[in-house]
Amino acid sequence: MSYEHLLSPGRIGTLETRNRIVMAPMGSNLCEPDGTPGDRMTAYFEARARGGVGLVIVEVAAIAWPVGAANPNQLGISNDAFIPHLARLTERIHAHGAKAALQLQHAGKVATRDIAAGRPMWVPSTPVAGAMDLFADLTAEDRNEALRDYFQPGAKAEYHEMTHDDIAQMRHWFTDAVVRARAAGFDAVELHAGHGYVLSAFLSPHSNRRTDEYGGPLEARARLLVEVIADARAAVGNDFPMWCRMDGTEFDVPDGITLDDACRTAALAIDAGLDAVHVSAYADPGSGKAFTRAPLVHEPAGFVHLARAVKRSIDAPVIAVGRIDPDAGNQLIADGDIDFVAMGRKLLADPELPNKLARDQRQSIRPCIYSYRCVGNVFLTRGARCTVNASTGREHELVVELVPADVVRHVVVVGGGPGGLETARIAAARGHRVTVLERAMQVGGRARLAARVEPAIGELVAWLEHEVEHLGVDVRVGVDADAEVLRSFSPDAVVIATGARVPNHDADLAALLERDDIADRPITIVGANGVAALVAASLAQRGARVTLVSERDTFGIGLSPPRLWRTMDALRTNGVELLNNASRPVPHAGESDVVVVLDPWEPSDPFAADVA
Repeated sequence: MSYEHLLSPGRIGTLETRNRIVMAPMGSNLCEPDGTPGDRMTAYFEARARGGVGLVIVEVAAIAWPVGAANPNQLGISNDAFIPHLARLTERIHAHGAKAALQLQHAGKVATRDIAAGRPMWVPSTPVAGAMDLFADLTAEDRNEALRDYFQPGAKAEYHEMTHDDIAQMRHWFTDAVVRARAAGFDAVELHAGHGYVLSAFLSPHSNRRTDEYGGPLEARARLLVEVIADARAAVGNDFPMWCRMDGTEFDVPDGITLDDACRTAALAIDAGLDAVHVSAYADPGSGKAFTRAPLVHEPAGFVHLARAVKRSIDAPVIAVGRIDPDAGNQLIADGDIDFVAMGRKLLADPELPNKLARDQRQSIRPCIYSYRCVGNVFLTRGARCTVNASTGREHELVVELVPADVVRHVVVVGGGPGGLETARIAAARGHRVTVLERAMQVGGRARLAARVEPAIGELVAWLEHEVEHLGVDVRVGVDADAEVLRSFSPDAVVIATGARVPNHDADLAALLERDDIADRPITIVGANGVAALVAASLAQRGARVTLVSERDTFGIGLSPPRLWRTMDALRTNGVELLNNASRPVPHAGESDVVVVLDPWEPSDPFAADVA
C-alpha cells in the first residue's frame, strides 16, 4: 500500500502536520519525581518524533500538580517553573519535524497522589460503590505495588463534592495550564475529558448526580467542559489549536455516557471553540475485564464505530484511537470516516513505524504483541516498558539508532530463538558479520510454541526472520554448537542465547497443542506462571475440560495486570477448574488424559518430582 491518505498532511485549526499519524497520549510514569520531564521522558518522546509521526500528544500533564495527579511520576504544569523544562521537551520534538501537543488533566476520582497525601479527591458527586476486582487476581507483591499510595503515612481515601468555588478554581487551573503550554512552545493542547477524569466525571450521568446547573440534562453536565473551553479560548485567542479527548461511550455502565451523548457533547464543544475531538471510550473502572475493553481496547479498531459516528455529527476533524493498524487507518481516512489515527502501543514497539511506511518498508515494522507490559508497568507504578522493544522507556541509556561499529567483527550467536535473532539483528545492523547457529531445524525457539497459544507472537518471529534475512545474517539450522564447531567459524565474539534453563516440557506441550481431538478431553495443567494460565485458557477455548493447578495462591504469575485480567476471564468463562495452594499429590492428575507441568521447578522439588 502507498498509505497516501495516512501519510498526507493534516490540519487542525492553524496546526499543520506532515502526516495523519498521531502518537497517542499514554501515561508512561517516566517523569521526574518533581513533575518535570527529565532525560528519560524527553528521549522517549524524541524517539517517536524522530520516527516520523506527524503529531506527538505528550501525556497527561496535571494542571494542579501534585494535586489531582494520578501517577507518582506524572508530568506537571501547575506553575511557571515547569515552562523551561517543558520547552526543552518541545524543542527536542520539533527538531525532528513533528508537532507537539500537551494533554491537560485533573484526575478527579482517580487522583491517587491525593490519596497518598491525605487530600480529598475532587468529584462532581460522591462515587457509588461498586464491584472491585482489579486487585483480586494479582500476587501480593503486585497488589502492594499497585496500591502503594494507599499505604503512605497519612494516606486517606475520601472524596470531596466540588462546590461552585471549586468549579471556578478548576476552570482557572485549566486556563492557566493552556497558557503555560503555549508559552512552553507546544503547538496545541488536548483537554482530557475522558476516562473518568474530572471533566469526564461531570459528563457522565453515572458519576454526576448533581441537582444544580452542572448536573441533570446533558447540556448541564457538559457545562464545565464548555466553560473551560470558553475560558481557555478567551485567554489564548483563536489561533492556538485546542481539542478534547472524550468517551464515545461508557461500556458496561448502564447509566453511563452513550454514543448519542458523545455526539451531542462533541457538537457543544466545537461550538464553544474547540478545533477537533479525539474519540476514545471508557468502561467500568472497577473491573479488570472491562478495563481491557476500554480505555485499553483489545479488539482491533474497537472504537472506530464511535469515532465514525462523532465525525458525522460535527464539522471538524476527528482523531480516532484504539488498535487501528496502518491499512485500516489509511482506508478510514480515505473514506472520510476519520481525519487522524492515534497510535499508542504500536509506536512503543516501533517508533520508526511512520518512516518505514513512507519508505515502503511495511514488513520491517516491529509488531506489537499486546502483552500490555507498557500499561501494566504503569498500573504497578513503574516506568513503561515494552516486551518487544527493550529501548522503550530507556531511550536515554540504551542505543536507539544503530550506528555503524568502529571495528567490524565476526559474531557467532548460539541459539536462534527471539533473543538470539534480536542479538543477530542488532549486530548485523551495525555492520558486523553475523552467524546464527540453531540446534533445531528452524529458528524461533520456544516462541514458535508460544505462537500456537498467542498468534501475535508468531508475527514477532516472522519479523525477526525477515530482519535477519534482509541484513544478510548467515543462519545455520540443525547445528549443535559445541566447542569444536564454534572454533571452525573463527569468531571474534560468541553470544550464547540458548534460552532459559528450565525443565523442558516442550515436546509434551507441542504434542498437546497440535492435537485435533481436544474437545471434551480432561487435561490438567500444573503451574502458577503465566505460561500455564495462557495454555490452560487456550485449551479450554478449544473445548477441553481443563484443570489448572497452582502451588501458589494465585495464577498467571508474571503476566502484566491487563493480560492477567483477560486471561483469568477466559479461564473462568470457559469453565477451567482453578485449584490454588495445591499440595501433593496433584489433584485430578489421575483422572486426566494429559498432565503437563509448566512451572520451572527444580527436579529436587518434591512437588515437581511427584507430578513430572
